[in-house]
Amino acid sequence: MKQIKRQKSRENETNFKDTLKTDTIKRVLNYIGAYRWLVLLSLLLSAVTVALTLYMPILIGEAVDLITGPGKVDFSSLFRMFGTMAAIILAAAAAQWLMNAINNHITYKVAMDVRDKAFCRLEILPLKYIDSHPHGDILSRIITDVDQFSDGLLMGFTQLFSGALTIVGTLIFMFSVNAFIALVVVLVTPLSLLVAGYIAKKTFSMFQEQSEARGEMTSLINEVVENEKVVQAFSYESRAEERFDQINQRLEKSSLRATFFSSITNPATRFVNGLVYASVGIAGAAAAVHGLLSVGQLTSFLNYANQYTKPFNEISGVATELQNAIASAARVFALIDEEPQPPEAENAVDLKEADGRVALSQVAFSYQPDISLIEDLNLTVEPGKKIAIVGPTGCGKSTVINLLMRFYDTDKGSIQVSGCDIRQMTRRSLRASYGMVLQETWLKTASIRDNIAYGRPDASMEEIIEAAKKAHAHSFIVRMPKGYDTVISEEGGSLSQGQKQLLCIARIMLCQPPMLILDEATSSIDTRTELMVQEAFDRMMEGRTSFIVAHRLSTIRKADQILVMKEGKIIEQGSHEELLKKGGFYYELYNSQFSAS
Repeated sequence: MKQIKRQKSRENETNFKDTLKTDTIKRVLNYIGAYRWLVLLSLLLSAVTVALTLYMPILIGEAVDLITGPGKVDFSSLFRMFGTMAAIILAAAAAQWLMNAINNHITYKVAMDVRDKAFCRLEILPLKYIDSHPHGDILSRIITDVDQFSDGLLMGFTQLFSGALTIVGTLIFMFSVNAFIALVVVLVTPLSLLVAGYIAKKTFSMFQEQSEARGEMTSLINEVVENEKVVQAFSYESRAEERFDQINQRLEKSSLRATFFSSITNPATRFVNGLVYASVGIAGAAAAVHGLLSVGQLTSFLNYANQYTKPFNEISGVATELQNAIASAARVFALIDEEPQPPEAENAVDLKEADGRVALSQVAFSYQPDISLIEDLNLTVEPGKKIAIVGPTGCGKSTVINLLMRFYDTDKGSIQVSGCDIRQMTRRSLRASYGMVLQETWLKTASIRDNIAYGRPDASMEEIIEAAKKAHAHSFIVRMPKGYDTVISEEGGSLSQGQKQLLCIARIMLCQPPMLILDEATSSIDTRTELMVQEAFDRMMEGRTSFIVAHRLSTIRKADQILVMKEGKIIEQGSHEELLKKGGFYYELYNSQFSAS
């Protein structure tokens, strides 16, 4: 019974892989279909190249027949033959060059279209997909897998079409010279096709395993590089090496298996091709002895036998490369097929002038269906109020921020801004109404000026400098080699974590949005600078609805209302003084931080 189940499981897996492969090929052909006229032109040029190339053996055979013996050479006809051969060689070379140029254009256009599609889908995927998948694997799909796909596709265009046409063309020419010998060739051919087909089928799953292992390796390297300080601080190097070695060994194993099987193709087909050539030589020699063929025709036939068998080597090599390309394409298409975030409502409106009124009504949300987080959350925020959210780690503070920005949608209940449900307004206009500073800084590889003006690219230099001064970032910026034109990397280069956070704060100071979200916005700044930045924040928050997530309770004493969260629920709310008088959970949190004083 167990054996039957295992067999059925293997059959189901095989059927799934066959279906996946077929669907992937269909989708690749759909992408290629956008350039059908170029494909037709490539096929035409390929046909011209093959026809001219295959005409050469006939001319060579005729030239041989012009040399009948010592002193019996028709030099005038021979020289005319040489001139014709030279013209055909030049024309075939020109047609092949143009065909290759068109094939390159088609291949990289298709690769660009697939990569664009994948990146555009990445932009609209819900955050839960990004949060639940290794970032390195996503990078591998969009970059490495598309490159593998384009390499295989280019080989297919370059060799598959011309190879197939060469096979058909040589058969036609051989049948026109001698049908019996051509028939011998046809009877031996299926052996080569069976060998190549069997190996190609076996290698698809191996190349699929190789692509998956490659994605895991990219993910691990990305993880280690981005967190190298943490790796070294916690002496994680040996464990990271163990993880890397495990993935590397799996990649080596899958790559060796795929390469081994694919490398069998060429010698196997060469063996069959040797049989074809030997068959033609023996049959042709017998026919020439009995006067059925001239020496020149036999020479042509042997040339055709070489040209006929050569494409089988090329096509078999292309077949294995195409398996790698299809396996890589399947991974990219899997990303493209991921469910995007819910689309905007049909009558979605733009939130043009938010008045700062925010209301949460019976909101429920959980990241995993079987683990509840936020239940029946109710909150009403009047315009211009400063709302602080505090509580232990994992209580749902950052989740509330994600819901306010609609990075996640609520499972139940509703969130309203300016009296309108946020699901009835465009995400772009909702998020443009918030200014957000997170504990984790984000900068792009560009000048400091461009990083500050990220939300307002049209801002003047005077406005950028003024925003930097308000964020107390101007003094360290002007000390940099090129001031505001200094180019920094995504990691911030030589900037400290505090300086990077000041640039993010300056970005918000420049945008002046109607509502603010500050999630541990000053966590990486020294106490003196924090006090100055806090004053700037206080000025900016005047008249603006603000949500402040903080662990350091000293930074939220001036908040109009403090929400104390625990296990996804608001258990206390009020001003700083009111909550201290209650002597509840907030009182305990506050005293745990200031008990020394």
